[in-house]
Amino acid sequence: MVQVFLDGDLVKTHAVLAQGKRTDRSDYPPEKIAFQMRTPIWCRTQASEVGDARRIVVDQLLEVNALYRLRAAQGIVGLRRKYGETRLEAACTRAIAVGDPSYRTIKGILIAGTETDPEPESSGDAGAAAFLHGPQRLFASVAPFETADEIHDDRVHGEAEESI
Repeated sequence: MVQVFLDGDLVKTHAVLAQGKRTDRSDYPPEKIAFQMRTPIWCRTQASEVGDARRIVVDQLLEVNALYRLRAAQGIVGLRRKYGETRLEAACTRAIAVGDPSYRTIKGILIAGTETDPEPESSGDAGAAAFLHGPQRLFASVAPFETADEIHDDRVHGEAEESI
């Protein structure tokens, strides 16, 4: 038996374990134990209460390596306190649309206040740089390709003329 005293008063008694350790969560202040209480299940439940976009983001985060990404999921859930449910849901929707539903992206959207900005119109180039125009425009004004035989014939004839 292990007993803990404070100023001569018995505060806590623990049964000794043969090996390992046991933690009584009631001994910790709430702010210190909050991380352990906010499990992946808790995050998913909280995310479902607000809207579909936030639930999708949290589910994607916790799909692989849930414990590694738990802090990010907790962070997304916690953004509700600072920015409100409506803005957070809109930011999650926006992050999904741009293909990067991460905590950093969602927080950046909220800080910038761009969660309600309209989607930019697609130019059909799948995000290619401005100087890339696609195969239709590329080949519209260009002569047909020369075959390897034609290129070889030109070189052979050119070399023969040079040697004369």
